[in-house]
Amino acid sequence: MKEKIKNISFVIPIYNEQNRLKILIKEILFFKKKYKKIDSEFILVNDGSDDKSYQELKKVSENYKFIRLINLQKNYGKGYALKKGVLNAKKNYIVTIDADLSVKFNQILIWFYKYKIDNKNAVYFASRNHKFSKVKFKFHRKFVGLILFVFIYLFVDKNLKDTQCGFKLYSNKIGKKIFKRLTTKGFSHDIEIIFILKKLNKKIYELPVNWIHKDNSKVNLITEPLKFVVNILLLKIKFF
Repeated sequence: MKEKIKNISFVIPIYNEQNRLKILIKEILFFKKKYKKIDSEFILVNDGSDDKSYQELKKVSENYKFIRLINLQKNYGKGYALKKGVLNAKKNYIVTIDADLSVKFNQILIWFYKYKIDNKNAVYFASRNHKFSKVKFKFHRKFVGLILFVFIYLFVDKNLKDTQCGFKLYSNKIGKKIFKRLTTKGFSHDIEIIFILKKLNKKIYELPVNWIHKDNSKVNLITEPLKFVVNILLLKIKFF
Protein backbone atom coordinates (compact mmCIF):
# COMPACT_ATOMS: atom_id res chain seq x y z
CA MET A 1 0.00 0.00 0.00
CA LYS A 2 1.18 3.49 -0.82
CA GLU A 3 1.67 5.57 2.31
CA LYS A 4 -0.03 8.96 2.39
CA ILE A 5 2.09 11.99 3.13
CA LYS A 6 0.68 13.90 6.10
CA ASN A 7 3.42 16.29 7.12
CA ILE A 8 6.74 17.34 5.71
CA SER A 9 9.72 19.64 6.27
CA PHE A 10 11.34 21.18 3.20
CA VAL A 11 14.95 22.18 3.89
CA ILE A 12 16.36 24.78 1.49
CA PRO A 13 19.96 26.07 1.67
CA ILE A 14 20.31 29.71 0.61
CA TYR A 15 23.50 31.46 -0.47
CA ASN A 16 23.32 34.78 -2.32
CA GLU A 17 19.94 34.01 -3.85
CA GLN A 18 18.34 37.46 -3.70
CA ASN A 19 17.47 37.32 -7.40
CA ARG A 20 15.62 34.03 -6.98
CA LEU A 21 13.87 34.65 -3.69
CA LYS A 22 10.69 36.19 -5.12
CA ILE A 23 10.07 33.10 -7.23
CA LEU A 24 11.00 30.77 -4.38
CA ILE A 25 8.64 32.46 -1.91
CA LYS A 26 5.88 32.58 -4.51
CA GLU A 27 6.21 28.81 -5.05
CA ILE A 28 6.22 28.16 -1.29
CA LEU A 29 3.00 30.15 -0.81
CA PHE A 30 1.41 28.45 -3.82
CA PHE A 31 2.24 24.99 -2.47
CA LYS A 32 0.96 25.87 1.01
CA LYS A 33 -2.32 27.21 -0.39
CA LYS A 34 -2.94 24.40 -2.87
CA TYR A 35 -2.08 21.52 -0.53
CA LYS A 36 -3.75 22.68 2.66
CA LYS A 37 -4.21 19.15 4.01
CA ILE A 38 -0.46 18.64 4.20
CA ASP A 39 1.13 20.03 7.35
CA SER A 40 4.25 21.51 5.77
CA GLU A 41 7.07 23.73 6.99
CA PHE A 42 9.82 25.38 4.97
CA ILE A 43 13.21 25.73 6.63
CA LEU A 44 15.33 28.31 4.82
CA VAL A 45 18.98 28.20 5.87
CA ASN A 46 20.85 31.39 5.02
CA ASP A 47 24.44 30.22 4.59
CA GLY A 48 26.19 33.50 5.30
CA SER A 49 24.91 35.35 2.22
CA ASP A 50 26.58 38.71 1.57
CA ASP A 51 23.81 40.05 -0.67
CA LYS A 52 20.30 40.99 0.53
CA SER A 53 19.08 37.41 0.93
CA TYR A 54 19.01 37.54 4.74
CA GLN A 55 17.01 40.76 4.88
CA GLU A 56 14.42 39.39 2.47
CA LEU A 57 14.21 36.05 4.25
CA LYS A 58 13.82 37.73 7.64
CA LYS A 59 10.80 39.70 6.43
CA VAL A 60 9.13 36.61 4.98
CA SER A 61 9.77 34.41 8.03
CA GLU A 62 8.23 37.09 10.27
CA ASN A 63 5.07 37.13 8.14
CA TYR A 64 4.54 33.37 7.78
CA LYS A 65 4.87 30.94 10.69
CA PHE A 66 5.40 27.96 8.39
CA ILE A 67 8.55 29.59 6.95
CA ARG A 68 11.40 29.16 9.40
CA LEU A 69 14.72 30.96 9.00
CA ILE A 70 18.07 29.70 10.24
CA ASN A 71 20.80 32.31 9.79
CA LEU A 72 24.47 31.33 9.66
CA GLN A 73 26.87 34.18 10.26
CA LYS A 74 29.35 33.04 7.61
CA ASN A 75 29.37 30.85 4.52
CA TYR A 76 30.08 27.28 5.61
CA GLY A 77 28.91 25.33 2.56
CA LYS A 78 25.84 23.50 1.32
CA GLY A 79 26.41 20.37 3.40
CA TYR A 80 26.67 22.34 6.64
CA ALA A 81 23.59 24.42 5.81
CA LEU A 82 21.55 21.30 5.10
CA LYS A 83 22.77 19.73 8.33
CA LYS A 84 21.51 22.70 10.35
CA GLY A 85 18.16 22.58 8.56
CA VAL A 86 17.61 18.85 8.87
CA LEU A 87 18.52 18.77 12.56
CA ASN A 88 15.88 21.46 13.17
CA ALA A 89 13.13 19.81 11.10
CA LYS A 90 9.96 18.94 13.03
CA LYS A 91 7.84 16.95 10.58
CA ASN A 92 7.78 13.20 9.90
CA TYR A 93 9.35 13.55 6.48
CA ILE A 94 12.27 15.73 5.40
CA VAL A 95 12.93 16.81 1.82
CA THR A 96 16.09 18.65 0.83
CA ILE A 97 15.57 20.85 -2.21
CA ASP A 98 17.63 23.50 -4.01
CA ALA A 99 16.63 27.17 -3.97
CA ASP A 100 16.68 27.41 -7.77
CA LEU A 101 13.72 24.98 -7.88
CA SER A 102 15.18 22.93 -10.70
CA VAL A 103 12.85 20.41 -9.05
CA LYS A 104 9.46 21.70 -7.89
CA PHE A 105 7.95 21.13 -4.45
CA ASN A 106 5.11 19.01 -5.84
CA GLN A 107 7.60 16.36 -7.01
CA ILE A 108 7.26 14.83 -3.57
CA LEU A 109 3.51 14.36 -4.09
CA ILE A 110 4.17 12.59 -7.38
CA TRP A 111 6.52 10.22 -5.58
CA PHE A 112 3.99 9.40 -2.88
CA TYR A 113 1.26 8.88 -5.44
CA LYS A 114 3.25 6.60 -7.74
CA TYR A 115 5.65 4.72 -5.47
CA LYS A 116 5.67 2.83 -2.22
CA ILE A 117 7.51 4.98 0.29
CA ASP A 118 8.83 3.19 3.39
CA ASN A 119 9.79 5.93 5.81
CA LYS A 120 11.57 3.58 8.21
CA ASN A 121 14.17 1.73 6.20
CA ALA A 122 15.17 3.76 3.17
CA VAL A 123 16.24 7.08 1.70
CA TYR A 124 15.05 8.28 -1.70
CA PHE A 125 17.27 10.12 -4.17
CA ALA A 126 15.98 11.96 -7.22
CA SER A 127 17.88 10.61 -10.22
CA ARG A 128 18.15 12.64 -13.38
CA ASN A 129 19.46 9.51 -15.08
CA HIS A 130 16.41 7.40 -14.25
CA LYS A 131 14.74 6.09 -17.39
CA PHE A 132 11.46 7.79 -16.46
CA SER A 133 12.98 11.17 -15.56
CA LYS A 134 12.21 14.25 -17.63
CA VAL A 135 15.32 16.39 -17.76
CA LYS A 136 16.40 19.58 -19.52
CA PHE A 137 20.20 19.79 -19.31
CA LYS A 138 22.75 22.28 -20.56
CA PHE A 139 25.52 20.40 -22.40
CA HIS A 140 28.38 21.58 -20.18
CA ARG A 141 26.56 20.43 -17.04
CA LYS A 142 25.86 17.06 -18.63
CA PHE A 143 29.51 16.67 -19.60
CA VAL A 144 30.81 17.46 -16.12
CA GLY A 145 28.18 15.16 -14.65
CA LEU A 146 29.39 12.27 -16.79
CA ILE A 147 32.97 12.73 -15.60
CA LEU A 148 31.88 12.74 -11.95
CA PHE A 149 29.69 9.71 -12.57
CA VAL A 150 32.76 7.69 -13.55
CA PHE A 151 34.46 8.44 -10.23
CA ILE A 152 31.27 7.68 -8.29
CA TYR A 153 30.94 4.37 -10.15
CA LEU A 154 34.55 3.42 -9.40
CA PHE A 155 34.86 4.58 -5.79
CA VAL A 156 31.39 5.00 -4.25
CA ASP A 157 28.57 2.82 -5.59
CA LYS A 158 28.24 1.01 -8.91
CA ASN A 159 24.45 0.93 -8.68
CA LEU A 160 23.68 4.61 -8.19
CA LYS A 161 23.10 6.64 -11.34
CA ASP A 162 22.83 10.12 -9.80
CA THR A 163 24.09 11.17 -6.38
CA GLN A 164 24.19 14.94 -6.83
CA CYS A 165 20.59 15.97 -7.46
CA GLY A 166 19.60 18.13 -4.50
CA PHE A 167 16.11 16.63 -4.16
CA LYS A 168 16.19 13.85 -1.54
CA LEU A 169 13.64 12.37 0.85
CA TYR A 170 14.31 11.13 4.39
CA SER A 171 12.20 10.10 7.33
CA ASN A 172 12.82 12.45 10.25
CA LYS A 173 14.53 9.72 12.25
CA ILE A 174 16.85 8.54 9.48
CA GLY A 175 17.55 12.08 8.29
CA LYS A 176 18.70 13.24 11.70
CA LYS A 177 20.73 10.09 12.27
CA ILE A 178 22.59 10.73 8.99
CA PHE A 179 23.13 14.46 9.33
CA LYS A 180 24.34 14.23 12.94
CA ARG A 181 27.23 12.17 11.55
CA LEU A 182 27.84 14.39 8.52
CA THR A 183 31.19 16.24 8.55
CA THR A 184 31.48 17.37 4.91
CA LYS A 185 30.48 21.02 4.64
CA GLY A 186 30.59 21.53 0.87
CA PHE A 187 28.95 20.13 -2.27
CA SER A 188 30.41 16.64 -1.86
CA HIS A 189 28.32 16.06 1.26
CA ASP A 190 26.08 13.78 -0.84
CA ILE A 191 28.92 11.27 -1.11
CA GLU A 192 29.42 11.15 2.65
CA ILE A 193 25.67 10.63 3.04
CA ILE A 194 25.96 7.51 0.88
CA PHE A 195 28.85 6.14 2.94
CA ILE A 196 26.96 6.86 6.18
CA LEU A 197 23.89 5.04 4.83
CA LYS A 198 26.05 2.04 3.98
CA LYS A 199 27.37 1.98 7.54
CA LEU A 200 23.80 2.18 8.87
CA ASN A 201 22.68 -0.60 6.49
CA LYS A 202 19.97 1.63 5.02
CA LYS A 203 18.78 1.31 1.46
CA ILE A 204 18.90 4.01 -1.20
CA TYR A 205 16.20 4.07 -3.86
CA GLU A 206 16.50 6.27 -6.91
CA LEU A 207 13.25 7.72 -8.22
CA PRO A 208 12.51 9.65 -11.41
CA VAL A 209 12.35 13.42 -11.35
CA ASN A 210 11.22 16.35 -13.47
CA TRP A 211 14.34 18.52 -13.57
CA ILE A 212 15.08 21.74 -15.46
CA HIS A 213 18.51 23.36 -15.63
CA LYS A 214 18.65 26.81 -14.04
CA ASP A 215 21.39 29.33 -14.81
CA ASN A 216 23.50 31.20 -12.23
CA SER A 217 24.58 28.11 -10.36
CA LYS A 218 26.90 28.68 -7.39
CA VAL A 219 28.98 25.66 -8.43
CA ASN A 220 32.24 26.52 -10.17
CA LEU A 221 32.45 23.95 -12.96
CA ILE A 222 36.25 23.97 -12.93
CA THR A 223 37.29 24.02 -9.28
CA GLU A 224 34.34 22.20 -7.69
CA PRO A 225 34.65 18.98 -9.77
CA LEU A 226 38.34 18.80 -8.82
CA LYS A 227 37.51 19.26 -5.14
CA PHE A 228 34.72 16.72 -5.54
CA VAL A 229 37.06 14.03 -6.88
CA VAL A 230 39.58 14.67 -4.10
CA ASN A 231 36.83 14.48 -1.47
CA ILE A 232 35.55 11.19 -2.91
CA LEU A 233 38.99 9.66 -2.43
CA LEU A 234 39.35 11.10 1.08
CA LEU A 235 35.91 9.85 2.12
CA LYS A 236 36.69 6.43 0.68
CA ILE A 237 39.78 6.25 2.89
CA LYS A 238 37.83 7.52 5.91
CA PHE A 239 35.01 4.99 5.69
CA PHE A 240 36.95 1.98 4.47
